[in-house]
Amino acid sequence: MANGLSNIDISVSKERLMQDLRLVVADTEELLLATAGQAGEKAAAARERIQAHLSAAKDRLADAEAVVLEKTKAAARATDEYVHENPWRSVGIAAGVGLVIGMLISRGR
Repeated sequence: MANGLSNIDISVSKERLMQDLRLVVADTEELLLATAGQAGEKAAAARERIQAHLSAAKDRLADAEAVVLEKTKAAARATDEYVHENPWRSVGIAAGVGLVIGMLISRGR
């Protein structure tokens, strides 16, 4: 079960990373728009370089989101198959988890 928790933690970390990258991309786009009027060869070269890196980052982010989505779908399919193949075991596990959570909640009060 500890392995399952670490997978959940990794998924949450990946989602947070993707959210952070989305924010960085949005901020960078805003910065590029704000500095579009800046003259000079260095500013133009920097904007072009940043735009190229930004485009590459967007592509990698889209790829990462697709991978996470596919892994999530695969996990959901595997869970669905397990529940259909082992309905009583699944009910027992769910009842046990519910019992443990209920006991933990009642101790906290």
